[in-house]
Amino acid sequence: MPREMLEEIFVDQEVTYTLEVQGRFILVEHVPARVSLQTGERLFSPDTVEQLQTIVWDEKAPSRVIETPVFDFSRADA
Repeated sequence: MPREMLEEIFVDQEVTYTLEVQGRFILVEHVPARVSLQTGERLFSPDTVEQLQTIVWDEKAPSRVIETPVFDFSRADA
């Protein structure tokens, strides 16, 4: 059977949602999603999307803060 005719399988998982807002990266852990086993695509319910928007735009105090390195791909050879 050709690959494009296979039914995509999704499973319920908790994922980490990442977003960049005004130069700041925001991570939201333990977000419920339907994840494709074939492609890794994530689908979020409308309620989950609404809750994510509230978390991001209400600017409440985060559970924790992490520091992360940043690399410039265009300067990787240097």
